[in-house]
Amino acid sequence: MFDLTGKTAVVTGGAKGIGAATVKLLEKAGAKVHVLDLENGCDVTDESRVKKAFERIDTIDILVNNAGRAARKPAVELSAKDWDEVIALNLTAVFQCSKNVFPYLKKRGGGSIVNLASIMGLSGGIYPNASYQASKGGVVNLTRALALEWAADNIRVNAVAPTFVRTDLTVPIFSNPERLKTVLSHTPLGRLPEPEEIAAAIVYLCSAEAKSVTGIVLPVDSGYLAR
Repeated sequence: MFDLTGKTAVVTGGAKGIGAATVKLLEKAGAKVHVLDLENGCDVTDESRVKKAFERIDTIDILVNNAGRAARKPAVELSAKDWDEVIALNLTAVFQCSKNVFPYLKKRGGGSIVNLASIMGLSGGIYPNASYQASKGGVVNLTRALALEWAADNIRVNAVAPTFVRTDLTVPIFSNPERLKTVLSHTPLGRLPEPEEIAAAIVYLCSAEAKSVTGIVLPVDSGYLAR
């Protein structure tokens, strides 16, 4: 199961965290993986760079829109620059990467796009994080919109919605015992997923085993959204 031999995948933000775990698991499943990340010189908020990267890769079957950022501040302290930077990477770049990969997937007779949403896109969250929550809510409905628009081309578009996962993005949470205690109080299973568990959900959605799955948002949240 979950055999991706012969498939070519692109992962944005694949240098670390959930992205790196996804790259590793995609490769283990047999896919050839290309990483678009600031660390290798590709700013995915720059549409021209994305287009050039796709042209160099040429054959693409899978896109994982993983790159993201946050600005954890009360809304009244959030500057226009903070807002714009979060929306640009978390939402606009997801749209631009998806739009520009479309012809490559169509040429292959279909393919899979998996977006990184968040439990914050499906709930009001725990901490002030308005730009992040707005961007991930946008990812949720963008996923549904593209799934419907591109279904006729056999292009499946889904999203994974993680809870808090130990990555560079969540250092302020995991390094503060009181904050972590609060998060766990909203976590019915009493444990938070590792990056590899999010990657496993992504690989499933990329695989032939999910060939009838499109337009969904799959929470990997230890029960957070069940409350």
